[in-house]
Amino acid sequence: MTDFITVADVDTQLGPDWAGTGDAVLAVAMANAWLTAKIQRAVPDPVPTEIKMAGAQVAKVAAAGGLYKDTQKEVQSKTVSAQSGTSVSKTYVAGSADLSQGENFALALIEPWTKRAGVFMLQRI
Repeated sequence: MTDFITVADVDTQLGPDWAGTGDAVLAVAMANAWLTAKIQRAVPDPVPTEIKMAGAQVAKVAAAGGLYKDTQKEVQSKTVSAQSGTSVSKTYVAGSADLSQGENFALALIEPWTKRAGVFMLQRI
């Protein structure tokens, strides 16, 4: 796991009370794990402001207990019939999950680093 942000970085971005009653150190570790899983390209040193801002948003979500949530089995299909000819149907994509506002904002901030580098064509001489 790469350390993109620290507790001090998040304090600078969001203020000292950003974690509320959550564990700030654990939240930052979760945010770094989340960023490591999402970022597919090399990140310059020092870490860009956009990545630090994204990490701060994700750490805030993690401190509130909303980042790595408990998961349940995904519903593939569900149909309920009230009476003949009337029904309600619900289908979810396997692995789908709701993303918080902070996670969506963070994904937008790190988008340049989430795409793999272009393809290089090699030609034998």
